[in-house]
Amino acid sequence: MTAHPALVPLPRSVAVIEGDPFRLTAQTPVIADPDAAAAARRILSTATAQTLALPAEASPSSPALTLSHTSDIAPPGAYRLVAADTGVEISAAGAEGLAAGLHTLAQLLTPTSEGWRVPAVRIDDAPRFAYRGLMLDVARHFFPVADVRAIIDRAASLKLTHLHLHLTDDQGWRLQLRAHPALTDAASGSAIGGGPGGFYTQEDYRDIVAYAAARHITVVPEIDLPGHTHAVGLAYPHLAADPVVTPELVAEAAGRGEALPAAGAPYTGLGVGFSSLRLDEEATFDFVADVLGELAHLTPGPYLHLGGDEAFGTAADEYDAFLSRVTQLVADLGKVPVTWHDAGRADVAPETVGQYWGLTTPDAAGADAALAFVRRASGVILSPADAVYLDMKYDDDTPRGLTWAGGPTSVRRAYEWDPVSVIDGIADDDIVGVEAAVWTETIDDLAGLDAMMFPRLAAAAEAAWSAPLGSTPERSWESFRRRVGGLGPLWRRQEIVFHPDRQIAWTGE
Repeated sequence: MTAHPALVPLPRSVAVIEGDPFRLTAQTPVIADPDAAAAARRILSTATAQTLALPAEASPSSPALTLSHTSDIAPPGAYRLVAADTGVEISAAGAEGLAAGLHTLAQLLTPTSEGWRVPAVRIDDAPRFAYRGLMLDVARHFFPVADVRAIIDRAASLKLTHLHLHLTDDQGWRLQLRAHPALTDAASGSAIGGGPGGFYTQEDYRDIVAYAAARHITVVPEIDLPGHTHAVGLAYPHLAADPVVTPELVAEAAGRGEALPAAGAPYTGLGVGFSSLRLDEEATFDFVADVLGELAHLTPGPYLHLGGDEAFGTAADEYDAFLSRVTQLVADLGKVPVTWHDAGRADVAPETVGQYWGLTTPDAAGADAALAFVRRASGVILSPADAVYLDMKYDDDTPRGLTWAGGPTSVRRAYEWDPVSVIDGIADDDIVGVEAAVWTETIDDLAGLDAMMFPRLAAAAEAAWSAPLGSTPERSWESFRRRVGGLGPLWRRQEIVFHPDRQIAWTGE
């Protein structure tokens, strides 16, 4: 690919064509339906850090940006972009594809004294997987709506389609529910390290969902069950089992200088696996049904995530029975249950999608648990922790982050993996999609999220969108490091505070 060095994720086909470059200015006409025209003004204004009028009026000889619908481009998200001095035309079957093409156009822009240069090029592009996600943990540290909106815009710019919100954990409950107001009254005011906590009102949540939908992103809410539930006990002590404090947890807490979890007291440490709901009480299932029913009503998207990971404080037989019952409850609500791959051992509802969070070289138990979802034909979302857990340190000197997923995760390691290579027996058709995750034990502001996500989120986006690793010369680390380095000026204009990784030669403006 010689047309431009800064296209991420890598398109299916890029060809230089004859003709002079196109010049985009604030007064370039946009010929499109009103929604597509509004998307063009928003995406390109953000990309240029200028307000572009892009008027709807055009003379017959005026080079224009044309956004057109056509039925011969598939699947959803696919598009065709043709640029020359006579104009730019982006074609797609629907609004999602037009937006994807606009984000590619944003990456093609180069500033000049006469506007923005777009090379003469034809791009035919389509995604590998329909589900291309980012998980944001708002439970360990809380992030206000404005920050979540910013993350949505960043995800959309890399053609991601799903925002998975980890709304509850031992450290706090982050979503207001009318049926159980004590969850936010009593269990939302803490965070790791003693931070202030916080929660989203139902109006906040609807705002996030609508903002994401306008950018072709579906919100996937997660209520983590039956472990990671210490915060529930602050609001409803009778529903929570006492913490299971193991010698390992005692040693870890002592090493970090943290207090141990105690029933009825907010937990602000990093430990996991000690909490559980009371699964021998029918009142617990009534509570869970209320919570998930209200959440389903608030969430227009098809997925509800139930967690299911690291439930070390839960007896195996109770865990299995709980996941079987609760995944069926979600299915009966008309939603697709999603769980972490740990739940593969249980007799979950057949519709349940598993999310694999083990390593790119899985242990036998993790691989078998993930394969259980394939055997049920519901499929898996791949989130291998040593590749796309974006809270891992880049190297030993990274100020934020953790290292438990096989040590630091360099940008190269984040890039050099392929979804079908992770678990033997899983093929493309078994994979629902790819999702990067950013847990926030050590991250408490938008700048911190940016630094940990970028540039590695771009690597995850390429794994989700582009052809398999190594299938073409351009689908390689050497190509990616050149292309992602070329995004430096765009990311600066978008006010993304990215990590200036030394493996990458970053382009100046």
